[in-house]
Amino acid sequence: MDVSFLGGPQTQRGVGVVAPFDFALDRELWRWVPDDVSLHLTRTPFVPVEVSLDLARLVSEHETLEDAVRTLNAVSPEVVGYACTSGSFVGGIAGERAMCEAMTRAGAVPSVTTSGALLEALAALGARRVALVTPYTVSVTRALEEYVAEAGVRVTGRAYMGLTRHIWKVPYREVVAMAHKAARRRADVLFISCTNLPTYDVIPQLEAELRMPVISANQVTMWAALARLGTRAVGPYQALIDPAARSGPVLPELPDGEQQQEGRS
Repeated sequence: MDVSFLGGPQTQRGVGVVAPFDFALDRELWRWVPDDVSLHLTRTPFVPVEVSLDLARLVSEHETLEDAVRTLNAVSPEVVGYACTSGSFVGGIAGERAMCEAMTRAGAVPSVTTSGALLEALAALGARRVALVTPYTVSVTRALEEYVAEAGVRVTGRAYMGLTRHIWKVPYREVVAMAHKAARRRADVLFISCTNLPTYDVIPQLEAELRMPVISANQVTMWAALARLGTRAVGPYQALIDPAARSGPVLPELPDGEQQQEGRS
């Protein structure tokens, strides 16, 4: 069959993605990407450290990021994203900005990080109060709380899983259960942290149940990176992506004296 009239494959625009060595959700990232954009992923070198603040610092060193970005230069991405939440909040807002500057120097293109994208998403949604779900230990969760507090956003509730490995294996039902625990106090947005935690399919369900926007690490990373290209992320009825899906929180406050749930139990 003569297919010459088709004119060849559609021109693709590229997003380079630097992810930690243990990142296992490549397919989830692709689900937010429109058909005319391609993702080009590379990973940071393996280090034998469990998920912790120490690991976050190791995988976010500027030399490591610069080397990773240079491996992507051959495919000429138009933007580069660092897909790691803890690695991009561990140094605070100044540290996140310095990471972007290091990646931009190495790739000569705009750069975003997951934690920088989180703050952009909170601003886009007008959120001043956030509930947090994390798979992390308490120390890593507290570092995330400090990061959003530095941006002037108050944490009204949190639920953490205490995991140090194999985060990509957490089932959706556990993510949903933790979200309901974290959101018992009034918040403007619920954020599900960690790019290695599956979230794509639970976002619409949680937004309907909690009556508030729900954002996740992978979602905000792709949303912010694609915005640099002048295009939009795709996703079914997600408030960050589709303004028509946005609604205000309606959950009641807890009675005085009750404490927000932390951890699994």
